[in-house]
Amino acid sequence: MSDQETELKLLRDQIDSIDQQIHALLNDRARCAQSVAEVKERYQQGDREAVFYRPEREAQVLRRVMQRNEGPLADHEVARLFREIMSVCLALEKPMHVAFLGPEGTFTQQAASKHFGHSAHCIPFNSNDEVFREVESGGAHYGVVPIENSSEGVVTHTLDLFKRFNLKICGEVELRIHHHVLRAGDEGLDNIARIYLPQQTLSQCRSWLDTHFLSAERILVSSNAEAARMAVKQGSSAVAIASDLVADLYNLNIVARNIDDQSDNSTRYLIIGDQDVGESGHDKTSILVTVADKAGALYELLQHFHNHNISLTGIETRPASPESSHSIFYIDFQGHAANQHIQNVLQELQSDTVELKLLGSYPVAVL
Repeated sequence: MSDQETELKLLRDQIDSIDQQIHALLNDRARCAQSVAEVKERYQQGDREAVFYRPEREAQVLRRVMQRNEGPLADHEVARLFREIMSVCLALEKPMHVAFLGPEGTFTQQAASKHFGHSAHCIPFNSNDEVFREVESGGAHYGVVPIENSSEGVVTHTLDLFKRFNLKICGEVELRIHHHVLRAGDEGLDNIARIYLPQQTLSQCRSWLDTHFLSAERILVSSNAEAARMAVKQGSSAVAIASDLVADLYNLNIVARNIDDQSDNSTRYLIIGDQDVGESGHDKTSILVTVADKAGALYELLQHFHNHNISLTGIETRPASPESSHSIFYIDFQGHAANQHIQNVLQELQSDTVELKLLGSYPVAVL
C-alpha cells in the first residue's frame, strides 16, 4: 500500500467513525421529537388539535445554527442541513400537509420545500384562491403563496385574498429565482423555433431572449411546468424557460443557465395558516387597515409608526369597492404584536381607522 493510500485509508476510517456518530445522534434527536409529540398530545385541550409546528422555535434554532457555525461549511448550508433534519423529525411528530400554488414544479413548490423541508407533503392547487380555501377548511395545515417579486413587484391578488379569508400569516420565505433554457435534445441553442414560457417569466428574461432568440416564436403558457410539457411534446425545435426542478421532473436538458435579466431576481412567499405565532426575537407584523378616503389619510396613518419609532418594511394601497369612500392599506413593519410598543401603535390605529385586521406576526425569513 502506497503512502497516499495509507493516508487516505486513515481519513476514510475517520469519516466512517464520524458518520456512525452522526447517525446515532440523528436517531437520538428523532426519538426526542417523538417524545415531544407524546407530551403535546397528552396535554392538548379538548378537541383542539395539538400544535406541532412552531415557526418561532424553528427560526430560533436555525439562527443559532448559523451563529455558532465555525466552518468550513457556509452558514446557510449548515442551516439548510438542519432544516431537513427538523423536517424529518417533525414528520415523526405530525406529517405536515402544505398547499401551494401549482402545478408541480413551480417556484412556489421550491419555496414550500425550502421552508418546510422535503419531508412535508406538498400538494399543488390551481390558484391562490384554492390554496387559501384548502387551508381555511382544514384540508391543509399551511399554504404557501407568492407575495412579492424583486422585479415584478407585489402580487396584489394575494393581498386581496386576506380580505376574503380569515387566515393568518405564520411565516415568510425568500427564494432566489433562476430561469434556465430547457430542451429535450442536446443541440445547445441552435435551431430553436419556439419558446414556451409564462408571461411573468418573459418579463424577467426579456432582454436575454431578445439578444439570443429574437426570431424564435414566443408562446405564452400558464406555468413553467406547462412550458416544459409543451417543449417535450413539440420536440427538439422547442424549448421551455423554467427551473432546474422542472428540468428534473420532465427529463429535459439545461442548455443555458441563469438567463434572468437581474442576477438578484428573487420572490418572497408567505406561509398562511390559522395559528398565532410566538416571538422569535426577529419578527415582522402585517396588517390590513381601512381608513376614510380623505386628504392626508396616509400621512396620519404613518405618523403613528413614526411616533413609536417603528420601521415599515412594506406598504401597498388596495382598492375598496367602487362605491366605497374608504382606502385600504396593506402594511408590513418590524416587531411582534406581543411587544408593548407594537400593541400601543395598534391600539392607536384601531382608534383612528375604520377597520384594522391583524394578519399576523411571524419570524423574518432566516434562509
